[in-house]
Formats: sequence, structure tokens, C-alpha cells
Amino acid sequence: MGNRLAGKVVVVTGGTKGIGKGIALMCASEAATVVVNGRNEQDGARVVQTIQETYCAEALFVKADISREKACKQLIDEAVGRFGKIDGLVNNAGIFPRGTMVDTSEELFDSIFAVNMKGAFFCSMYAIQSMLKTGGGSIVHMGSTNGYKGGKELAAYSCSKGALLTLNRHIAAHYAREHIRSNWVTVGWVASEGEIELYQNRGLSPDELMKMGESYIPSGRMQTPEDMAHGTIFLLSDEASQVTGTELHINGGLGL
Repeated sequence: MGNRLAGKVVVVTGGTKGIGKGIALMCASEAATVVVNGRNEQDGARVVQTIQETYCAEALFVKADISREKACKQLIDEAVGRFGKIDGLVNNAGIFPRGTMVDTSEELFDSIFAVNMKGAFFCSMYAIQSMLKTGGGSIVHMGSTNGYKGGKELAAYSCSKGALLTLNRHIAAHYAREHIRSNWVTVGWVASEGEIELYQNRGLSPDELMKMGESYIPSGRMQTPEDMAHGTIFLLSDEASQVTGTELHINGGLGL
């Protein structure tokens, strides 16, 4: 345990599993007060319980579907109402159903952008409104190697991450004077619950998925939620007080 985020209140969207859960737990291990967002109350309660019992840190679960602007406001309002401020926001929530340019339906496109881009936009908007009143803060967007071009089967997802990268640069350029920082993490290939389930449905076991990652990723292994969390902690901390508008690649060389 450390104290790199002592005294800070950090909101993590999609924080009940996978990368988001790993970030939420590591924030707590660094003495942050953590607001965990998600749609599953049982998963959220388990993360909060782990934070409280393992790290003796304060934590709150807020059930909110951030694909709706009203829910984004609710999330930030509950965090500020409970803890008085927000120092950090991690825009992690995201969905990645497959679809190429020639077979993506309007419904699929809208659902992906509603979570991956619209949710991040409005969570950032309400977080910034709060940060402007309390002297600043840090926003971290969990991006993807797909945000630069994207796999053929991830057309809409890739475009949503490209838009997220623009959001990162926009916030960084226009709110630095108010001590609000914005940075992007290029997430590599993580064996999250969703990724494992996807490949199991294609007949590939978790071990076979790992071996595929080992052969495909230049560093020789798939990335983990903890890999993402380490970089995110730095960007949330005061150590990164002069870091804004950056793209931190935590991808083992994938996509370079």
C-alpha cells in the first residue's frame, strides 16, 4: 500500500470488473477514496467490500448506465454529494461488440458510441464542472490500440475510441489553465472477462488465448488490468502535475 492518491476522490466508470476493477482496487491501495460505477449491483458491492476490507479505504458504488446523459450527471452528483469533490475521473466503461464497416447496424453503432463516447463526454463534462470549483483534477481516458485504425471486425468500436482520443486532446488543450489535466492510456490486449468469453464462444480456451497473445504481441505476453492500473495511478497522481494531453501506450508494443 502507498499514499500516492491520499486525500483524492476518484471516480471509475465500469469499475466492477476487468480493467476498471483493477484500477479501482489499485486506487484504493494508494489511499484514494473510490467511487465505483457500473450496472451490476452485486459486482459493485463486492468491489466496495474488497476495498473496505483489504485497504480500509472509503468506497461507494453508484449504479448508473452512463450511456444516458442523466445517469452521468447522477454519478458525478452522488460522488460530490457524498465526498464533497472529485479529484480524478477514469473513463473506463466501454463495450466492444464486433462488426465490420459493411455489416454494422445503426443500432449497434449507436449502442457502442452511447457508452464509449457519449458516456465519457458527459461524465467528463460534469466532472469538469465540479473540478472548476475545487481547483482542478485529472481525467484519464482508457483508450485502445484500435483508436488509431482498428481491427476490421471493430469498425464502430475503433471509431468510438478515435473520438475519445479527440476528447482527450480537447480537454487537455482548453482546461490546462484551470489545472484540469486529461490523458489517454492506449490499452493493449487484455484478457478481460469479456475477451475470454468472446474467444471461448469461438472455441478457444483461456490458455489458448494467452498463447495467441504471446505470439502476437511484441512484448511476448498479453497485458493485465494491473498493467493498466499502474499507468493510470501515475496520471491521477500529483507526480503527473505537468502531464496532460499525452498518449501513454501500455500495449507491449502492439500496434506500433
